[in-house]
Amino acid sequence: MKYYTYVLKSLKNKNIYVGSTQNIEKRIDLHNAGKVKLTKAYKPWELLEHEVHNSKNEAIMRERFLRTHQQKEILKKKYGLVAKW
Repeated sequence: MKYYTYVLKSLKNKNIYVGSTQNIEKRIDLHNAGKVKLTKAYKPWELLEHEVHNSKNEAIMRERFLRTHQQKEILKKKYGLVAKW
């Protein structure tokens, strides 16, 4: 069974959200339908990238790593979401 780590961008406020799931298409649909409590206020969401993992544990570990402040800032820079002063 495959598991995924994914990065979404809010089209409303340009925030980044990192998550993991077994069914990436269904999960993104849930985010955009407002069924995910943490993200419903910032929909719609756009998938920026995803990674495939061989186990749920691998996906969760990668999600936790990407959610660190430093990694989120790297993702924002990668996608041009950080203000350039």
